Amino acid sequence: MIADGKYIYCIIASDIPEKFTSPGIGMRGDELYSVCYDGLAAVLSNSPVKSYRATRDNMMAHETAVEEVMKTHTVLPVRFTTIAESDDKVREILKREYRRFKDLLDKFNSKKELGVKTIFKEEVVYGEILKKYKAISDLRESLIALPAEKTYAQRMKIGEMVEAALKNEVEIVKKEILNILSPLAVEVKINNAFGERMIVNAAFLVEKDQEETFYLAVNQIDAKYGERIKLKYVCEVPPFNFVNLTINL
Repeated sequence: MIADGKYIYCIIASDIPEKFTSPGIGMRGDELYSVCYDGLAAVLSNSPVKSYRATRDNMMAHETAVEEVMKTHTVLPVRFTTIAESDDKVREILKREYRRFKDLLDKFNSKKELGVKTIFKEEVVYGEILKKYKAISDLRESLIALPAEKTYAQRMKIGEMVEAALKNEVEIVKKEILNILSPLAVEVKINNAFGERMIVNAAFLVEKDQEETFYLAVNQIDAKYGERIKLKYVCEVPPFNFVNLTINL
């Protein structure tokens, strides 16, 4: 029987071993606890030495553990499915990577990750395009009285014109939103957009004393674009977009 290893969730600054309530990865109910070395600590749970698949359950277990620790500590998330052999091996890692971890903890200690996602409201944006882009509305009007089977190519053309117009509107509003929020952040991570109507999917690393200013700016955007876009603001997440430690085991 293969002995369990130690699944590593995150690195924190601490001299005191702690226990946490979130269950460990793998749905076995393994306890989360920390192992310390000279002011640093790694948060672990027992785990088979295996490569976990990136399923929803596994990813949620990893992220939920880091989120719980974040409530009381600055966290450095560790790459998903990082497993050491033993507590002593984890202490060796903390010793070996001491300077790197300390510097990163100092960097993130006074900052937090804030997320903003915006998407055009479907029932609004296409009506706006017809009003704003005269060539599209004129062509559409010219086809209304004609049989569909005789206007296939023209209708395809309208679809292409609407797609291009939507991309243009996305870029216009995206630029305006980022021009408002980016100056308030130390770093910005632009993530992939999902769907043609998504405008911004971004994470912002913000100084904690600037969080209120950032929140007011988000409200300013919502007031300006609220009739056109749906906005989601996320303010309590670990800095996954800005640090995801890869540890050489």
